Amino acid sequence: ILAVEDDADVRATVVELLTELGYRVLRAVDGQSALSILKSGVAVDLLFTDVVMPGPVRSPELARQAKALQPDIEVLFTSGYTENAIVHGGRLDPGVNLLSKPYRREDLARKVRALLDLRRQRLLMPKLQWPERAVEHPTATQEAARRMHVLLVEDDEDIRASASELLGLLGHAVMPVSSAEEARVALAAEPFDVLFTDVTLPGMSGVELAREVALRKPAMRIIIASGHGRAALDGDPQQWLGVVVLPKPYALPQIQQALAQVAATAR
Repeated sequence: ILAVEDDADVRATVVELLTELGYRVLRAVDGQSALSILKSGVAVDLLFTDVVMPGPVRSPELARQAKALQPDIEVLFTSGYTENAIVHGGRLDPGVNLLSKPYRREDLARKVRALLDLRRQRLLMPKLQWPERAVEHPTATQEAARRMHVLLVEDDEDIRASASELLGLLGHAVMPVSSAEEARVALAAEPFDVLFTDVTLPGMSGVELAREVALRKPAMRIIIASGHGRAALDGDPQQWLGVVVLPKPYALPQIQQALAQVAATAR
């Protein structure tokens, strides 16, 4: 992990925390010195950088160049400000991961682990996605047929970010929202091929949302993520025919399998 922080005390604390968590840590005082480390060729799995940085290389530019130099790197920003270079109108820019200050050791550990797990899944994806007997380069027609527009409903920020990126890596278009109420607005505004929802949501539950979608949009495929399997589905079992239940926790292979199931199932 490359930790970039201009405040000496904060930097020392971050390095200590990450080292205690078992990571090898490089440190830099600003974007320019971090960029020098990245250009040296040393392999970095995760760039952990404060958003507000002194010097000519600002953190968004550092992240962009880091991705160009080491495409497999993950980037985690940290900031004590709600409005800055990566947050606009109260929302993070797409694909951006942020750990807000102040944060606890547990928050740092969970966020870093989630991003590194995501990186590992991404590196494994080619092997998982294409069995040896499959063609090496699918045609544009095959790619288009496989691509689906997915409405992802998950209230946990880390799980939502990870699942959204994994779905994107599999070639699907994803709209992530945090509640059933947001999902209903999205459903009224544009068409989706798949509803991918957690069971437990604030307000209306994922099961209630799925039931509503099944009634109003019968052609739409449904994946329900649950830690309790099909026991989470109440009511008449007939109404859940064709609905795929994805056990939690899940990773890329399980998401692939669930998508393959719904793609092969006509509701």
